[in-house]
Amino acid sequence: MPMVWVDTARRRARARLAAARNDRTPPPFTAGPELGDADSTVMLVEHSPSVDDGLPRGVRTAGAWAWRIILFIAAAYLLIRVVSLLRVVVIPVVVALLLAAMFEPVAAGLRKRGMNRSLAAGLVLVTGLIVVFGGLTLIVQTFISQLDNLSAQVSDGLKEMQSWLAQGPLHVSQAQLSDVLERLQKSITDNQGALTSGALSTATTLGEVLAGFFLVLFTLFFYLRDGGQIWTFLCRLLPRKARIPAARAGYYSWHTLVSYVRATVLVAFVDAVGIGIGLAILRVPLALPLAALVFLGAFIPVVGATLSGAVAVLVALVTVGPVKALIVLGVVIAVQQLEGHVLQPLIMGRAVALHPLAVILAIAVGVLAAGIVGGLVAVPLLAVVNTAVRYLVSHPGGEPTPDREPPGTESTDDDQDSVATGASTAPEMDLRQTPSAPPGPRRPDPASTT
Repeated sequence: MPMVWVDTARRRARARLAAARNDRTPPPFTAGPELGDADSTVMLVEHSPSVDDGLPRGVRTAGAWAWRIILFIAAAYLLIRVVSLLRVVVIPVVVALLLAAMFEPVAAGLRKRGMNRSLAAGLVLVTGLIVVFGGLTLIVQTFISQLDNLSAQVSDGLKEMQSWLAQGPLHVSQAQLSDVLERLQKSITDNQGALTSGALSTATTLGEVLAGFFLVLFTLFFYLRDGGQIWTFLCRLLPRKARIPAARAGYYSWHTLVSYVRATVLVAFVDAVGIGIGLAILRVPLALPLAALVFLGAFIPVVGATLSGAVAVLVALVTVGPVKALIVLGVVIAVQQLEGHVLQPLIMGRAVALHPLAVILAIAVGVLAAGIVGGLVAVPLLAVVNTAVRYLVSHPGGEPTPDREPPGTESTDDDQDSVATGASTAPEMDLRQTPSAPPGPRRPDPASTT
């Protein structure tokens, strides 16, 4: 009996194991309609209804883009607010970057001749300070030496303008002129408190300018000395796969910035020389300071040279009369035409190709966000971003461009395609060995050293 019971239990256990194995085996293969079996059963799974089902596809797409655009605007607003709060630091750093783009080729040439990095950066910095302060000293001395004569000429010019307004085609009476002068004097007297508070704010601004000046000097020195190391450090903060694309994008953007600064300096120099020679020939007072003003104003594209030229015309009007002022106006217009039709396409077009509307909007936004300095850095910032974005969109893997030149330099006008096709003639480097972009000596690529 015990043996019979053991055999029965063993058979039952085997039957249960076989049943368990059969449960784990896949079901028999059944041919579906894709194999030609029309008799097979098709199962439909009903999708649970949602709010999006009642909306057209275009509305759903627009909504998805809308919240992303809102987030982008909010992030841009926060960035502008942070920059505004830190403007005492941000503006000198950006100005130093523009100056580094101007002086880096000189420092690089000195380093190639065997000069120490610190010595080369210091020599370039000191030479630049000597040139700038020497020019400012010459301009101030010229202004002081002509101040007495200028006041007399302004007085005579105002009298001549009054007589011309009274006897000219406008037929403005002396009583009307006197009324305008009285209103002007009354307005100045009524706003004396505002002028006083403005003077106090100007003193505060002068303190910020002085602090910013020294910050520019220190930042510029280290840009010229350790620019490559700074860029390598920034690249190492990125994920490994993004290091090569970011390094090469920075390389192309840096060459675009260098080309832009060089072209801007050359265009500003031609504008200042042309208008300055015209003012000197017509014996307009303060010809040298006005030429320097034109040179500085030309760094703000489109708007700066026009405003500085208008100042030169006004000075000529109140000092040498309306006839010579009209001649100065003609000189300014001729120089502007030379810049717009020859210099900008030939020189600036080789540095960066931006649509005029984009330039105007960038200057407007820069002025609203950061004043004169914002208008100064708006266009080069747009050029750098344009180059970086175009490169990363077309070469996300970090490979070099086919023509070995920065992207985004093609002319926006069909008639200028032959003269605005390049940006930099510098040989292309292999970023996997030397990812140099901002100023300074080239360093090993962060992706290959970590």
